[in-house]
Amino acid sequence: MNVLVTGAAGFIGFHLSRRLLRDGCRVVGLDNLDNYYDVNLKQARLAELGKEDRASDFIFVRGDLADAQGLQQLFADHKPDYVVNLAAQAGVRHSLEHPESYIRSNLVGFANILECCRHGNVRHLVYASSSSVYGANVRLPFSERDNVDHPLSLYAATKKSNELMAHVYSHLYGLPCTGLRFFTVYGPWGRPDMALFLFTRAIMEGRPIRVFNHGRLRRDFTYIEDIIEGVVRVLWRPAEPDPAWDALRPDPAGSSAPWRVYNIGNNTPVELETFITLLEQALGRKALRDDLPMQPGDVEATWADVDHLARAVGFAPATPIEQGIAAFVRWYKEYYGCS
Repeated sequence: MNVLVTGAAGFIGFHLSRRLLRDGCRVVGLDNLDNYYDVNLKQARLAELGKEDRASDFIFVRGDLADAQGLQQLFADHKPDYVVNLAAQAGVRHSLEHPESYIRSNLVGFANILECCRHGNVRHLVYASSSSVYGANVRLPFSERDNVDHPLSLYAATKKSNELMAHVYSHLYGLPCTGLRFFTVYGPWGRPDMALFLFTRAIMEGRPIRVFNHGRLRRDFTYIEDIIEGVVRVLWRPAEPDPAWDALRPDPAGSSAPWRVYNIGNNTPVELETFITLLEQALGRKALRDDLPMQPGDVEATWADVDHLARAVGFAPATPIEQGIAAFVRWYKEYYGCS
């Protein structure tokens, strides 16, 4: 199978590309290697893919989703059977200061992906959504059947928009599309702008960590290998129309079109205070703290209801946070050569 993975040098894209290679797929990886965070880390991930036994089946293309002509050429050259779109401008707080990059990557870029999938006869488009779409919703756990019309950041709004755009293409052109709402993904080779990476680096360097909402945030931290298992299982099951879907009582998680959306989370929210304590134990060091108020665009808690995913693919994330943090710390110390 030819699988196009966009954002292949990113955190999730790297892990997914490696898994697909090991599963016997030919992988075309697209990434623009932007400098939102350390490009050296992205290049190191690509170098790791080059060490795989089946590295010759990985083809890297440097390009941008917003470049419609370049994307069309990629589809013409490589003819992907399946597409996993993970490329996006990430970060809730970053969207407050740089809205234009979210419009370009997450909306214009995603529209280009949809057009190429439509004309390229792609069997299934799987794309990254986010737990951020739940926005002002305070009913926990978050269910795909909840209303998600009140986002609290532009990042969240672009992800909700992706779900709507995909539905239109599923309805009009029969393109099977599945959106995956990821919940706080963490683990080895993670993103430097995420809490685990930021906290680890600060603690190792003896700097204070910035603790928002005075540690009273709760997040459904989801280990990277669980995310990848979920993505792969969904990928090989193209979305189909739901024959029971009722337009008079519409289910937001399904459709009369070949369109689905699933949460992928650990179904176990962890308070930030607990998270910090576990990280201190794994590092063998105490954190210095700078306690701060709630930040614009943030939500107090995330918690994934994953029953929908479990019924569909027979899998739900379950890696304990203690195990996941320990694995990240081992990788961090090895990668940066510190102890």
